Amino acid sequence: MKIKLLLQRQAVVVRLILFVFVVCIFLIGIDSWRSWNARAVKLAEMDAATSNIASAMVQQADDTFKEADTVLLGLVERVEHDGVGSDALARLHTLLVMRAAELPQINGLFIYDEHGRPVASSQPTLLRIFNYSDREYFIFHRTHADTWSHIGVPVISRSMGQWVIPVSRRINKADGSFGGVVVASLNVEFFSAFYDRFQIGKHGAVTLVSNDGVMMVRRPREESTPGKNMSKSELFLLYKQQHVGTAFIKSSQDGIVRLNSFRPLENYPLFVGAALSKGEILADWWRDTFWHAGAAGLLTALVGIFGWRLVRQINLRTKAEVELIHARDALEKLNQTLEKLAMQDGLTGLANRRQFDLSLDSEFGLAIRQASTLSLIMLDVDCFKQYNDIYGHAAGDECLRAISNMIRELTPAGDLAARYGGEEIAVLLPRTDVGNAAAIAEKIRDGIRNLEIKHSGSPSGFVTVSAGVDARVPAPGMDQPKALIEAADKALYAAKHSGRNRVCMSVRAEVEYGRFRAI
Repeated sequence: MKIKLLLQRQAVVVRLILFVFVVCIFLIGIDSWRSWNARAVKLAEMDAATSNIASAMVQQADDTFKEADTVLLGLVERVEHDGVGSDALARLHTLLVMRAAELPQINGLFIYDEHGRPVASSQPTLLRIFNYSDREYFIFHRTHADTWSHIGVPVISRSMGQWVIPVSRRINKADGSFGGVVVASLNVEFFSAFYDRFQIGKHGAVTLVSNDGVMMVRRPREESTPGKNMSKSELFLLYKQQHVGTAFIKSSQDGIVRLNSFRPLENYPLFVGAALSKGEILADWWRDTFWHAGAAGLLTALVGIFGWRLVRQINLRTKAEVELIHARDALEKLNQTLEKLAMQDGLTGLANRRQFDLSLDSEFGLAIRQASTLSLIMLDVDCFKQYNDIYGHAAGDECLRAISNMIRELTPAGDLAARYGGEEIAVLLPRTDVGNAAAIAEKIRDGIRNLEIKHSGSPSGFVTVSAGVDARVPAPGMDQPKALIEAADKALYAAKHSGRNRVCMSVRAEVEYGRFRAI
């Protein structure tokens, strides 16, 4: 009896140690998963933030250069038509002063003859002591016969001593030969003042760069920033490959790793970059992670200490062995119960019906509180009974796994795909309108068809699915979760009876979608 009790006690001790170990690993794993998921969410939010900043910068830069270019176009026409006689120059001076005063980004407007000598300007007094034939933009127009506008490299204005970005156009004589240049000098500080409005943190950066790799403006700004060559930088090389994108890049300016969003201007050969420091982006996440890791470590330590003390008590008293045997039985029953309540479908790897029901109730309540749209796609494999009859149930199971894998790949991150029952699968899409839900359903339908799983019992010769879609903004006290399921099921039924291998919206959703498109 004692040997039996000893053996039983030893078996319980081993199981208890294993249980404590599993619980500790589980606690650490759950906290690690939560932390990593929070990191992904944070990075996604900052990705959107940098993209929005870049879009605002593109719009501002395009508008700024367009306004200046429009003024230049009018000035070129005036000079080529009226010439630069004394009367014409007097009118030109008045016009230049007026145009420069209208646009705050313009530091000055200037007209130079074919030798680079000033002819007229928006300044009160024309400074004839300077010659501008050595400027990059002047040389460009003298050697290029086209009349398009040209954005030159940033220079320090000889007349005002400030950093400016020259925007220029060529003036032609009556015979088409080079007759000079008209220039609008845009104040770099105008761009800097706009960039200062963005909340980019202490180590964030925004920049305006030409397609030739010349830096025009940057925040934070250094005296050597305007005109700096960036053609070898990682940002410029990535821009040349993608034109539009977001990536972590180590800055060639200060060595800081930042999340960069870059995109080109629509009308001019420049692009913008908006970047937030990776360290600043993840600072709150690191702080939160350390706190949670500390709490999880403490909880794990407490569990470990508790397990150790319990094992020690078991080793000291035989009487406790019986109680621990009962505890072991209870734990085994609990584990069996937990296994039965597992949230994953064993065949397909998707969420099971229980998880779907819980998620639907949760998301439905959230949609009511936030007045947001909740969409549901119900999918059913076409002629699946015939598939099982022809190829056997083992092949049917493999078919369901392949279809489920495709649905999992095409379901947006954060949304739920679940096996609803048999060969029917549900996709729950919070904060998704019916148009986007129908597009996702169509993408899934097409992806499954492209798997080209042969099905001699199907009209198409391959395995296909039909889908029904419904979406609504639930009204408090009026809508129930099952109404969403019923509407999507009716739409699925309509898809089946319309020939299969298609997506149908519910009648209610189709009316709402039609009204949305009409607006």
